[in-house]
Amino acid sequence: MLYDITPPMDERLAVWPGDPKPSREVRCHLKDGAPVTVSVLHTQVHCGAHADAPNHYGLDAPGIDERALDFYLGPCQVIEVRATPGGRIAIEDVKDEIRQPRVLFKTGSYPDHQHFNEDYVAVEPTLVDWLHERGVILVGMDTPSVDTFTSKDLPAHHAFLRNDMAILEVLDLSEVPPGEYELIALPLKLVGYDASPIRAVLRTLG
Repeated sequence: MLYDITPPMDERLAVWPGDPKPSREVRCHLKDGAPVTVSVLHTQVHCGAHADAPNHYGLDAPGIDERALDFYLGPCQVIEVRATPGGRIAIEDVKDEIRQPRVLFKTGSYPDHQHFNEDYVAVEPTLVDWLHERGVILVGMDTPSVDTFTSKDLPAHHAFLRNDMAILEVLDLSEVPPGEYELIALPLKLVGYDASPIRAVLRTLG
């Protein structure tokens, strides 16, 4: 069974305040007599479900094209957690044993992908270090960021950089039961870019 955990990308998709919404420019269309339909997508690379690259938060760090695909493909674990709105997931909030090298946190704190809410849940930097010690190489969130909306120094992002771990953001885990899956969430090979949109899916094991 496949779970599509990618929010639809169109002009209704909520984006970080001040960022451009995705839009489609149709250069030519079959209905107008053209031999083909050709569209141009206008957006930014952190739009919707996406993979952050280290150069998004680390000077001279690798771009998304330099990241090993192993980060984004393989066994993962969906863990449901509850934390204070606008706060961060702490180590004590994680009740499940870590059994897979990729962890997706289902917080339920960003429920409507067409309306941005600032009080989504982020992660504590100490949790990132703790996950790294347990062999985790990727963390995915059902929120716009691993740091809080008001954060300026981005301590969680820098914990990911320090531990060479990958980040996925704006996943839709609303219909996914907690458990273990295969993650498929490959970024585009955008040379030098600081992120890439992804089509993220989970496949049940066995």
